[in-house]
Amino acid sequence: MRYFNTTGLCVPNMHYMVDIGKDLPSGPSKITQIRAMIDKAQYFTINRGRQYGKTTTLSQLRRRLGDEYIIAQISFEGIGGSAFESEKAFTKAFMQLVQNGLKELDNFNDSAYIRRWNARCVNSILALSEHISRMCKKHKIVLMIDEVDSSTNYRVYIHFLGMLRDKYLKRNDGMDYTFHSVILAGVYDIKNIKLKMKMTGVYTPSPEEGGIYNSPWNIAVNFGVDMSFSAPEIATMLDEYEADNHTGMDIKAVSEELRNWTGGYPFLVSRLCQIIDTDLNKDWTIAGVENAAKKILQEKNTLFDDIIKNMEMYSDIYQLTYDILIVGKTKKDYIDNPVADRGLMFCFFRTESNNLVIANRIFENRLINYFNSKDDFNAIGTKEVTGILKYDVVQDGKFDMELAIRKFAQHYSQIFTERDTDFLERNGRMVFLSYLLPLINGEGFYHLESQFTDLRRMDIVVDYGNDQFIIELKLWRGEAYEEQGYKQLTDYLHDKQIDTGWLVCFDLRKDKQTRMGWLEKNGCKIFEAVV
Repeated sequence: MRYFNTTGLCVPNMHYMVDIGKDLPSGPSKITQIRAMIDKAQYFTINRGRQYGKTTTLSQLRRRLGDEYIIAQISFEGIGGSAFESEKAFTKAFMQLVQNGLKELDNFNDSAYIRRWNARCVNSILALSEHISRMCKKHKIVLMIDEVDSSTNYRVYIHFLGMLRDKYLKRNDGMDYTFHSVILAGVYDIKNIKLKMKMTGVYTPSPEEGGIYNSPWNIAVNFGVDMSFSAPEIATMLDEYEADNHTGMDIKAVSEELRNWTGGYPFLVSRLCQIIDTDLNKDWTIAGVENAAKKILQEKNTLFDDIIKNMEMYSDIYQLTYDILIVGKTKKDYIDNPVADRGLMFCFFRTESNNLVIANRIFENRLINYFNSKDDFNAIGTKEVTGILKYDVVQDGKFDMELAIRKFAQHYSQIFTERDTDFLERNGRMVFLSYLLPLINGEGFYHLESQFTDLRRMDIVVDYGNDQFIIELKLWRGEAYEEQGYKQLTDYLHDKQIDTGWLVCFDLRKDKQTRMGWLEKNGCKIFEAVV
């Protein structure tokens, strides 16, 4: 019986998985697009975040391209640091890995050729180059190296890549034989491997090596294949599941909701499906997807651990993420920004309408929880009030949002009247979130509506019991923006078929007039607090 898998390689006959080889009306499949690059004898890298389906993609390529190519699929993960200590150690390890990879092929059984790959006389990168020429002269071999950023010795690895680059150029000029195509897969791209090793203390660039971002892999063509799962692609997995389980789900609606929450991040898609299947009694509905999202946000897993680790390691990525998610800054000049480049490499960000945004709604919510946990916001005085207030705002399982916002406004004016305006403009919304989250934790759930996150406003959706609250947070930018904000909020309320909304406006003017009260706009009731 197949199941949803979130650890290691996904295998078609064991696991429910997206069919990345199926061409759809929306366009050619991932396998079709990658095969076109291989057919052109191109060299390229697949750099995506942790658990983004890179290993499974390479496995699917090996299975589907074996009739035309000899696929040598190897991985640098788990071979140990000693393999990178010298050229001799590396060349021996590399030849052994290629030989082992060829042994695993079902459609290639030239045992004499496979034995020749592990040549005792090859002890250096130069000798390895000559050996590759001999072995590739009459065979069309595609080399796929997974976990390329597992290298512990940058210099040996870079010499190896430089050798492949030289052979590629000579091959194209008719002067050498080498691998037909080379695919490198990992989180870090080649230029950022230097930075990773420098950050972890295992590599110090010498003066003659040039800049930190110099790369010997400039022969690689751009890899433009979208590795995230679209809703139609997710539907290919649910089609197979439904054929086995007959749940009666609306596959199109559920696929779109999974895409809505995950942005198509492969691990998150599979994990939500796994939760629905095993923990939520196969509740394959829109509500079921949301409940699965609630559960994943409460768990620890290797992906979330990796996000937090990188936030702690790279203060510049932390700052950029905070600016985008909390401050609401738009980031259009990201193309040549090395910090944005690393965030995109980790798949923390994505691009939308020429802006840098957080990759998906699950990341948004997890990162808000992370920022809220930092000492900066534990120390601003909200905890003492919320610890007492929770008994007031929750009565008989019902959440009193009006009282919560009124108390926040009072608390805000008491604590922050002396605060610097720049601090409040930057952190006011985080102050509100750090106040609200302890009140709803345990029984309630919140998420951002990221399509509305910008410099002026942020929309928060809070579910508590059977009630849903739409709260808009915004900075005061004048009367015109205020009226525009009312319309945006009421339009969203109409879409959600809710007639009551909540608005908290941070007015940073010295002559501001605070106010709280109910008003009616466009057929909706809005409770507004200007603080």
